[in-house]
Amino acid sequence: MTIVSQVILKADDELRYPSSGELEGIKNFLTTGDQRVRIAETLAASEKKIVDRATKELFRMHPEYRSPGGNAYGQKQYNQCIRDFGWYLRLVTYGILAGDKEPIEKIGLIGVKEMYNSLGVPVPGMVDSIRCLRDAAVALLSKQDAEEATPYFDYIIQSMS
Repeated sequence: MTIVSQVILKADDELRYPSSGELEGIKNFLTTGDQRVRIAETLAASEKKIVDRATKELFRMHPEYRSPGGNAYGQKQYNQCIRDFGWYLRLVTYGILAGDKEPIEKIGLIGVKEMYNSLGVPVPGMVDSIRCLRDAAVALLSKQDAEEATPYFDYIIQSMS
């Protein structure tokens, strides 16, 4: 839910007009819209490049994942890892567009540790994979855009840690 929706619903629940602080938050959200859209477009257009870089870096850090018995051994498991990279990148773009981490939480993080544990996927490896994804993504952004995007990746990292 965007900040605009949140402010409206909260004010309505309390039978009042939005406060000046809430209106200032909406103003800030609207003025950063071009930047958030630009970041999302860059990430979407560069998905393959970002995923390729992140994949190479993760398997450089953890070659055991591609070895027999590793979670990315075999083409099917490897493809599932790559699929997850793209999914998390897309999830980050949702948060950036909304200007809020709520879409990340609602769509992608509820029960994620339990799911990976039940599948036998090492959660520390997933944390490393999101770090690799973050680093590959922000390398393509300007400093200002990277500063805007990084907290969304870090939120996923923190949630998985």
